[in-house]
Amino acid sequence: MKGTRVGIVGAGNVGATVAYSLAMRGVCHEIILRDNKIDRAKGMALDMSQAANAARQHTVVSVAEDMSELTDCDIVIITAGSPRKPGMSRDDLLMINAAIMKEVVLDIKKYSPNAILIPVTNPLDAMVYVALKATGWDRNRVVGMAGILDSARMAHFIFEKVKYGAGQIRASVMGGHGDDMVPLPRFSTIAGVPLTDLLSDEEIEEIVEKTRNGGAEIVSYLKTGSAYYAPAKSTAIMVEAILNNTKQIFPCAVLLDGEYGYKDVVSGIPVALGSNGVEKFIEVSLNEKQAKNFEKSCNSVKALIDTLHKNNFFDDIG
Repeated sequence: MKGTRVGIVGAGNVGATVAYSLAMRGVCHEIILRDNKIDRAKGMALDMSQAANAARQHTVVSVAEDMSELTDCDIVIITAGSPRKPGMSRDDLLMINAAIMKEVVLDIKKYSPNAILIPVTNPLDAMVYVALKATGWDRNRVVGMAGILDSARMAHFIFEKVKYGAGQIRASVMGGHGDDMVPLPRFSTIAGVPLTDLLSDEEIEEIVEKTRNGGAEIVSYLKTGSAYYAPAKSTAIMVEAILNNTKQIFPCAVLLDGEYGYKDVVSGIPVALGSNGVEKFIEVSLNEKQAKNFEKSCNSVKALIDTLHKNNFFDDIG
């Protein structure tokens, strides 16, 4: 762990909370924030470094005033982009955030050529695809954060429904982030007991719908922003697994290359995370309904990818 560097591009609510979460646990030696609002980032970095000392951790938080200072990072988290606003679909964000993602990852490729990328920017699955195409890196090195967040949201709504088992709920999802997620009730448990043994199909479907709308519900309450505590913690969990080479299994957004019968599309599947990024791509058995939902999810992402191609988005990438 000594000497490890984590870069975070975009020090808004999500990026700053990821940095704080990592600093409080002493996960890495240095965290480098990169944001267009440089003085704000400097203030947060100083505050977090002092908080790390209060927590008796060794992590130092610094600021890159230019992307050229984001050098030799082991992991770079990308949260930069336009936030999702009330009434805005993830599709609306596509071209704006794709342009930002492409510019950012081309700089990362130049200055941190051995990094593992964790895109968080929405629409997430399409942004992972952009990062992969722009860098030309192997698919194990670009891993989108989405499934851990959706699983956490589902776990919360399961507890809200049953009122017991706090901390013992394990929810499993696949597919795209948010609206296109594919819940896996058979693999979701409370203290090892399958959810399907505890709740009716109708109750499970109610939980699934709440989970799908989990982000939008938070946006509706906040009015001028979106969720950041749960997304940030979910991202920090991925960073820890990679830096500590735990090879723990999490649902993450990755490029499929034959898994579940799909190629050249990004979707959320269970993967083992370790020092190489994705150490293993895992296939689980899906029933007919889940397979259909996964197909719908993949087709939704394919439509975004097709939009990028139709707009000649990748033509200037060598």
